[in-house]
Amino acid sequence: MKKAGFLIGLHKEEKLRIIEPSEEMKQAYVEKSSTSMKSGEILLQNSLLENSVPMAYYSMYNIVMALFFKTGIKCENHAGSIILLKELFGIDNSKIEFAKKERVDKQYYVDFKITMKEVENLISITKEFNSELYDFIDRMTSKEVNNFR
Repeated sequence: MKKAGFLIGLHKEEKLRIIEPSEEMKQAYVEKSSTSMKSGEILLQNSLLENSVPMAYYSMYNIVMALFFKTGIKCENHAGSIILLKELFGIDNSKIEFAKKERVDKQYYVDFKITMKEVENLISITKEFNSELYDFIDRMTSKEVNNFR
């Protein structure tokens, strides 16, 4: 019930609403996801570990936005988007929840240790998540789009 109340609040604030589906916006977010992933890998290769973490998260977040624009949903809240992923689409959101926590920890705090192995693991999780979501988007029929709306 707590999640429902949160989503209702986002809707009342007009941060969550139904819009026209947009193939162009979907594709733009797919490209942003890809660019973020490439940036994360480049940062990792150059041992800029804490900077690689947010790029991995944003790669995931942008593929979620691609799904939303494919179905005509606009959500201007990260937590709300992650909730909708599971509650509306039935997609496991544990990977993006983990990445979000890592991003917050690494972007906003300085008292942490991070290893190359941890970031390599996050990049791997990101690739897996993105692939699963892209496949979901690609297989969605217009009937399913209408049902989600």
